[in-house]
Order: sequence, then C-alpha cells, then structure tokens
Amino acid sequence: MDRIQALEEFLAIDPTDAFTRFALATEYLKTGDIRRAREFFEGLLKDKPEYVGTYYHLGKLYEDLGATDQAIKTYRSGIAVAGSQKDFHARAELQSALLEAEGIDDDD
Repeated sequence: MDRIQALEEFLAIDPTDAFTRFALATEYLKTGDIRRAREFFEGLLKDKPEYVGTYYHLGKLYEDLGATDQAIKTYRSGIAVAGSQKDFHARAELQSALLEAEGIDDDD
C-alpha cells in the first residue's frame, strides 16, 4: 500500500484530522499532483485556519504557480495566526517567506 492510499484510509476514518489532510497535501505535491495538493491545502486552511503549517506550504505552492499576490496574502495571514499562537518559529519562517515573495531578502 502506498502512502497516499494509507493516508486516504486514515482520512476516511477521521475526515477532520488536520495532520492527515496536511500529510495528504504534501504527498500529492511530491507526486506532482498540484491540483489535489492545492485542494487539500486550501480545504485545510478553510476548515482549520489554526493549523499554522498550512500557510507556509500553500504560500510556496502559490508562488510556484505564479500567484505571488495570493502567496503574500497567505503568508500574512499565517504570520497573524502564528503570532496569536505564540509560535515564533513558524512566524519567523513565514516572515522570511513573505520578504522573499515581496522581493526583499538578506542580500538587499
């Protein structure tokens, strides 16, 4: 049984489990199924906005798709969520991604 199949079975048992949904999104991304990965990331963001890891990965996916404005919006939302959770590591990663998406990096 492959990883996606196993995760789909876990999801069937508990469709609200954020970790399983996140894992499925990343597995679909690894296989190149961008559409399914995006669906899972966006659905997770809608249903579980407190799941802070989603913001970084969905933002990067938007960047890869050329949707920089959407990526920036996603990073900013994630920064707010991470800050409210006092997750300083996630907030720092999101701030770094935001600066990069805005064209500002350490070399400037």
